[in-house]
Amino acid sequence: MLYKLQFLHPMKGVTGFLRAFPHVGLLIWILPLLLFSSGESSLMAHDEGLYAWRSRFMIDTGDWIHPWSTPHHKTPGPYWLVASSYTLFGISEASGRLPSIITGILSVLLLYEIGKILLGKKIAWLAAAILSVEILWLQYCRLGTPDVPMIFLVLLAIWSLLKAELHPKYHSAWCFVAGLSFGLGFLVRSFMIVLPMIALLPYLLNEHRRHRHLANPMLYLGFVVGLIPTFVWLWLSWLRYGDASFGQLINFVVKLGSGERGNNGLEFYFWNLPVKAFPWFFLSLLGLVLLIRRPVPRYQLILVGYPVILFAELSLFSTRLSHYSLSLYPFIALLAAFGLNWLSAGIRGQTDNQTKRTSRQGEFPTFWFLRNLSYTFGILGVLLLVAGIVASVWGNAEVRKYALLALASGVGWLILPLVWIGRYHFGKKFLTSRYWLAGWLVPAWISLAVAGSSGLIGDYNPDIKAFIQQPAIAQVLHSSPINFVDTRGKTDVLLKFYTPHHGKRVQQVSELPTSGYAWVSVKQAADLSQPHRVLGTVQKVSLIELLN
Repeated sequence: MLYKLQFLHPMKGVTGFLRAFPHVGLLIWILPLLLFSSGESSLMAHDEGLYAWRSRFMIDTGDWIHPWSTPHHKTPGPYWLVASSYTLFGISEASGRLPSIITGILSVLLLYEIGKILLGKKIAWLAAAILSVEILWLQYCRLGTPDVPMIFLVLLAIWSLLKAELHPKYHSAWCFVAGLSFGLGFLVRSFMIVLPMIALLPYLLNEHRRHRHLANPMLYLGFVVGLIPTFVWLWLSWLRYGDASFGQLINFVVKLGSGERGNNGLEFYFWNLPVKAFPWFFLSLLGLVLLIRRPVPRYQLILVGYPVILFAELSLFSTRLSHYSLSLYPFIALLAAFGLNWLSAGIRGQTDNQTKRTSRQGEFPTFWFLRNLSYTFGILGVLLLVAGIVASVWGNAEVRKYALLALASGVGWLILPLVWIGRYHFGKKFLTSRYWLAGWLVPAWISLAVAGSSGLIGDYNPDIKAFIQQPAIAQVLHSSPINFVDTRGKTDVLLKFYTPHHGKRVQQVSELPTSGYAWVSVKQAADLSQPHRVLGTVQKVSLIELLN
């Protein structure tokens, strides 16, 4: 009866429900963010467009092993995932993104399970909730790329290793799952899976006397079984291309590791992570300091060692891109949850049992620090509100797209100071630390929900999508093969996916028949002397009809 009565109080009711059904609560939290949409979606160039087109090309040719005329430089796992989704649900942006959505949800649930073992249920749920609202993470959960599927496999491997420790009776089975996950990771992300494997080595080596993972043959058997699909693909490719099949995989990694891209130097992740993972990155630094001061027995090399080593690996790797750091985001969420829970202890005036075991007693944040932190985000909220008003009144059409996002974010970040003022200036004692924690999560959730429903997340090239949906253009695309002449770059990648029937690919219009249709660069179309009719132009590429 008392359990039922607690639901009469809104926050206690929510808390009671989350404690009873944590996984359901996480699904309710993340699913709307993954599904909110403006009703329109278009691919992101360059990477997502490439994976979408190559997967479609496998289906069009019926060749899922080597549909290309030359050896391919990536393992086929991501293409197989997307092509399988196309086969089941039809070719579209949504079906291409479905593997990432599913593995993103599973990754959030896995992080909860990992965090529950490492830091307890409360911090684990908070970490999973934070991961769901990290903007780069959510963005890539809604993109048809291999990043999130690989991270899911890494988290599955870590969870399996932890379960093997907790359940010695099933040690071999869990080690097999861990090895299998890493083996399949090579199929999905090629040599990139090596980085998290190296980051886990200190835990595997230093704690070996206790868990004995490296002495279990099932770990290696699982790894070999996971590599079987890759070995089969390599063998079939070798039958067609010879040794060049292996050379392309290795050369691609060497190329990535031998030169910077976009002048992203060693300092890249030192500024990129704070920006892309705001505000959670700064809270994760707090959590990192707390855990260094008071290490967690047995699991310190996973909680602290793994993300620190992985960060160093990514920074030393010459090609530095934002999405390469996605493997850090689950651990940023874990550390941020630990730091945020410690901060909330200053409002509670006491810590829960798990925090008592993992942080120094009596070292709570001071009243003035928590107050100023709350007010700082209140100031951020006011600035966003002002920016949103200015953008909506005086901004152009492009700027006004972000006005609603700024307004929603501004209102959201006022929650923190309002909770503080209500508790400490108006004596509303029901505004407990739970409300203060909600003041961090809810603004991020609202912002991402608005970004998704307005198309800022999920609709990356609306001009191309709108162009090909014009009745006259759509009729031509679906009734005739379209040639490609002197098109290149990101626009070319997108047009290859959105063009149902491909003709020839040439450098000059003179190489084509005297009639038909072609995508042609605007520059070449302007100099074209052959009779033709321009049907339309998008992103410096024209669709023309050649006339006899």
